[in-house]
Amino acid sequence: MLILAFESSCDETAVALVEDGRKIISNQVFSQADLHAVYGGVVPEIASRCHVEAISILTEKCLNEAGIDKKDIDAVAVTYAPGLIGALLVGVNFAKSFAWVLGVPIIPVHHIKGHIAANYLAFPELEPPFLCLSISGGNSLLVNVKSYTDMEILGSSRDDAAGECFDKTARVLGLPYPGGKHVQALAEGGDKNKYVFPIGNIAGSPYDMSFSGLKTAVINLVHNAEQKGEEIDRASLAASFTKAVSDSLVPRTMMAAEELGYKKIAVAGGVAANKDIRQDFREQCDRRGIELFIPPMNLCGDNAAMIGAQAYYEYLAGNTADIDLNAYASLDLDSDGAFR
Repeated sequence: MLILAFESSCDETAVALVEDGRKIISNQVFSQADLHAVYGGVVPEIASRCHVEAISILTEKCLNEAGIDKKDIDAVAVTYAPGLIGALLVGVNFAKSFAWVLGVPIIPVHHIKGHIAANYLAFPELEPPFLCLSISGGNSLLVNVKSYTDMEILGSSRDDAAGECFDKTARVLGLPYPGGKHVQALAEGGDKNKYVFPIGNIAGSPYDMSFSGLKTAVINLVHNAEQKGEEIDRASLAASFTKAVSDSLVPRTMMAAEELGYKKIAVAGGVAANKDIRQDFREQCDRRGIELFIPPMNLCGDNAAMIGAQAYYEYLAGNTADIDLNAYASLDLDSDGAFR
């Protein structure tokens, strides 16, 4: 089954062709990061306008690279939630038009399910059930993946997402947006044990996370040093901050895997590209005899191939939509789906 997939939930316009949920035929991504860098973060109106300008051109590029005729497409998939509502609507309306013209089904995909499904593209042997930590700029979720379409949220961040915390730390350190890769580069020359930062814990909810205290601690440390005229070891601060994020994510995931009896753990989302966090997961999984699945860098960030992968399994489960499909800025991962 050949699925044409669209992703436009934030500041990447993406179009992909995916076969049977496991094989990428073409995967095109246009990043708007440079456009938003001057503002230190994503400007929703600029993102929406850029999606409008890019999506048609990117679709033609995807089809041409694959050498696929439009009549060979069996279904169209699109991210419909969650994300920036204007950005989502661009993708949803374009996808609906494409599906209507071709006379093929349209498959709505939850953005987080797409991130999880990126692992299916990288690891053909991976099948549910397994535990997955999805960590990105907008979400930090610990998910029990019971089947390809049935998922249960075990824990989530009560405030900032891990990726958002990386961006805010980068900003206070004077690093460009998006912050993740710049914080990682700076941390390479630092001592991760030089600064001690708080690890947020939620009483009675061991799988839930909190990163607002960590963000505030970093900001206060930098501002207090500036006011006193003291030098900050920026590299060690970046390394210590990254360690604090990892120390919040990795032990919780290991604890959940042990309690659920899982021997398979997947990690997904943009923050999964951080090499220190990846290494910490490898070490802990090796120690416990757990199989670890983390997508390659190009599938960690937002892309349409992951949407096409998840769409295949949504189609098999009968989760298709009508032409009145809408977009939603927020929608629980384990909801029944607003399109039904």
